[in-house]
Parts: sequence; structure tokens; C-alpha cells
Amino acid sequence: MIQVSQESLKPLASKYIWWKTPEEAVLMPERVIAQVMNIGDYSDVQSLASQVGDEVLREVLTHAEAGQFNERSWAYWHYRLGLSSVDHVPPLPVRRFT
Repeated sequence: MIQVSQESLKPLASKYIWWKTPEEAVLMPERVIAQVMNIGDYSDVQSLASQVGDEVLREVLTHAEAGQFNERSWAYWHYRLGLSSVDHVPPLPVRRFT
């Protein structure tokens, strides 16, 4: 589990995890971070990145679940965090049914 201040994530949780209370949402900080990375506005993304740092963002991205990122955000963050080159981004995570 990622160690970040739940209090600092509450404003983002209330904005980007609207179907839960901020107190419930911050119990899963990875979900809040992924949601901001995927659909956050510029200001919120910059605020998040400065709060948690690139290592946490990399951790969230490399352990993302299916459906957490759209193709555009997936490609952007892989490039921005140095996890892939411009011409090769790994495929999005997919759900597997057994």
C-alpha cells in the first residue's frame, strides 16, 4: 500500500471519487491517485505530482487495474514518468476471466 497523507488527498477524493465520501475514498489512495492521473485537470495533476512524487505515480501506473486509465492518459504517464519511449507504450491492463 502506498503511504501518502490521507488528509492531503481528501480534496482530490471529493472531486474525483464523487460516488464515495472523501473519508471512504482515501482508504484506497491508489484509486484516488489513478483517477486524478486519468481525468484530473492540469492544476490538480500538478498538485498531486508535487504531493506524492514521481515514484508513487510510477507505482500506481505499474500496478493499475483494467479500466483505471484511458489510452491517452496511459500513454502520457508512461512517457512522462520515463517508463516507455515515445514509439512504444505497453498495452493497457485488461480484465482476465478464468
